[in-house]
Amino acid sequence: MSNTDNTQNDTVPGETLSAEAPVADTPAQTDAAEQPSLEAQLQAAEQKASEHHDAWLRAKAEVENVRRRAQEDISKAHKFAVEKFAGELLAVKDSLEAALAAQEQTVENFRSGVELTLKQLIAAFEKNALVEVNPVGEKFDPHKHQAIGMVDAEQEANTVVTVLQKGYTIAERTLRPALVMVAKGK
Repeated sequence: MSNTDNTQNDTVPGETLSAEAPVADTPAQTDAAEQPSLEAQLQAAEQKASEHHDAWLRAKAEVENVRRRAQEDISKAHKFAVEKFAGELLAVKDSLEAALAAQEQTVENFRSGVELTLKQLIAAFEKNALVEVNPVGEKFDPHKHQAIGMVDAEQEANTVVTVLQKGYTIAERTLRPALVMVAKGK
């Protein structure tokens, strides 16, 4: 046996040789000491999940509040959409009531009062994008006109010859179609 063999065999269990460096922990033991325990990892994951769940609940509540506010705004818009137009019509109503309240009326005064009231009404229509449709001479358009009948005329076929009742559009959408008579083909 050599000297190195004797020194290894002569050591007492549990003692380290002075020539050898102390035995370090294995890499698995070092990593385990640096990593948190499974319980700590689970607790951290549960806390993170709880935070995410809380954030989700808050976001869901916020979306619900925005939806509710939007519905309220739409409801108010529908309810008060005609408020501006109604305010304009009040002046027309006041003029008509004043005309009826006058004690001594002549036909001329009454006519001039009605003309002024009509001007107020036309101004109210213009302010609120209510446009009159008077399609004499235009091609018949079923989206804007309603034909009541056809007449023999010198004009091209399907041309509006007579307007029995004017139509109206609001914001380029037909509110009431014009009642018209249309030319037959030659």
